[in-house]
Amino acid sequence: MRLRKRENRQGSFFGRVIKNPLVQYAGVFSYIILLIMRILLIKTIGSAGVGMFAPAFELFFLVALFTSYSITGAMSGIIRYRVKREQYRNAKRVFRTAFFMDLFISVLAAAALIVFSSRIAGIVVLEPLARMAIMAAAPLLIFAAFIGTFRGYFNGYGLGMLTAHSQYIEAVSMLIGVLFCSGLMYDYGSKVAALKQNELFAYAYGAMGAMIGVMLSQIIATLHLLVVYVIYSGTLRGKLGMDGSKRMETQYTIQRMILDNSVPVAVVAIFTNAFMLIDQRMLNYCMNRLELEPERTALWGDYYGKCAAILGIASSFAILSVFSLTGRISSAYEREEYRVMRDRIGRAVRKLSIVAFPIAIYLAVLSKALVAQLFVGDGDNVVLWIREGAAVIVLYAFSFLFGQIMYKLHMIRELLVTTVISLAVHVVSAYLLVQKALMGINGVVYSLLIFFAVYAVLNFLLVCRSLKYRQEWLGGIVFPAAAAGVSGVAVGIINYLLLEPLGGLATILIGVLTGLFFYITFLMILRVIGEAELSRMPLGFFFIMFGRNIGVL
Repeated sequence: MRLRKRENRQGSFFGRVIKNPLVQYAGVFSYIILLIMRILLIKTIGSAGVGMFAPAFELFFLVALFTSYSITGAMSGIIRYRVKREQYRNAKRVFRTAFFMDLFISVLAAAALIVFSSRIAGIVVLEPLARMAIMAAAPLLIFAAFIGTFRGYFNGYGLGMLTAHSQYIEAVSMLIGVLFCSGLMYDYGSKVAALKQNELFAYAYGAMGAMIGVMLSQIIATLHLLVVYVIYSGTLRGKLGMDGSKRMETQYTIQRMILDNSVPVAVVAIFTNAFMLIDQRMLNYCMNRLELEPERTALWGDYYGKCAAILGIASSFAILSVFSLTGRISSAYEREEYRVMRDRIGRAVRKLSIVAFPIAIYLAVLSKALVAQLFVGDGDNVVLWIREGAAVIVLYAFSFLFGQIMYKLHMIRELLVTTVISLAVHVVSAYLLVQKALMGINGVVYSLLIFFAVYAVLNFLLVCRSLKYRQEWLGGIVFPAAAAGVSGVAVGIINYLLLEPLGGLATILIGVLTGLFFYITFLMILRVIGEAELSRMPLGFFFIMFGRNIGVL
């Protein structure tokens, strides 16, 4: 569901702009790899194992948002400012100060996880055996702090390409390490489970093995960054001889600057990603009330490793369409070209609508074929959850777009307010739907839709008010949604006719290709896209020729 927050902030290599999309979108692609890891992990340690892995990984992720994202972003901005003014000694002091701050915070967080692992597992998420995986997550925090500090340092010097490489190394090694270590520990846990006559121990050991695999990936990423640091240290050290600093900044001043810039961002990042832990706690309470304790862990594992992962992958592909546009919007704002800025916001909204609506609708329609292709066994519950939650793809995409606009235009206070309100509404709705109404995963899905709906609307209203932006509703949202809906009917008919005789894969391929043909045709008829947009699309020449023949171009 969530976009991995450690995005590549600087797309340059010593001042040269890098246009390689694999570098520019490294954060998104790395996050997609981690979501694929959750899907594959189901096949290794089962749904119950993923259910015990989830709280440990989410706790690691939330702490890393502070140590490896917000502090990283703050220090990179501070270093970049000093590097541009040739204050290289002060830039080095910023790196050292941030390094020890990050190390101190991560050691405290790791110690807290070790000491309170049983209470966190038993009280916070109501999953006692998850304590083993939570304890295994503790050392990860220290390595994540190292990784974040080095990435911030390289970004500050304009070495964003090196940061992107480290993200891919981290994600791929995590995928391999998690699957390998979880399988080994699951086999060992099966023997322990046989001795204790409790099969849950096999899943608990498998979850702990998965976190050990995550730790291996952090070690590999840390070693990679250390090697890169050593390689470039000579070049960067040589810049100290050209230092133009008039005074040396104190450690206290640097610490205050880092905290002032990182804490608000950290609160926003953590509050927008805390819903998984909250929802798991709510669900476990609901299942205990229904006296379904044996099924609760596997149920959450199915949601976390199947439904949420699939929706997250789809959402990530949706936001790829506007990932780079927010930077252009902020550039126009900084140049005080407000008309250009508002025009670019409108284009971003239209482009996101064109991409997000068909992804959500086609996923909902083809969910049964997709689940049958990916997973073995009864997946009716997962299919239902995907269909009910597919709208979150659109809501999350617009939440991301307007949230990123506010962030890059330095509207952090406003973004903090919308985040707190949205999370509060989510907690209340989850409490009412899951704990009180006992709706289970369905209640979790509905409360998630409410969360992103509130977040998207609040961010949109603040962008409109602060930037005097007026949305063009028909061409920007209504027509793309209508075209996607009509083409979705064609996809649904194909799914109904072909799923049984041809199977899931053929149905998905034929359905998506047919749906896209109708969708682009309807967009041309409604004048949402023209030859300029079609010429930049794969096979756009075909639709240009087709549109001219039918008289819509």
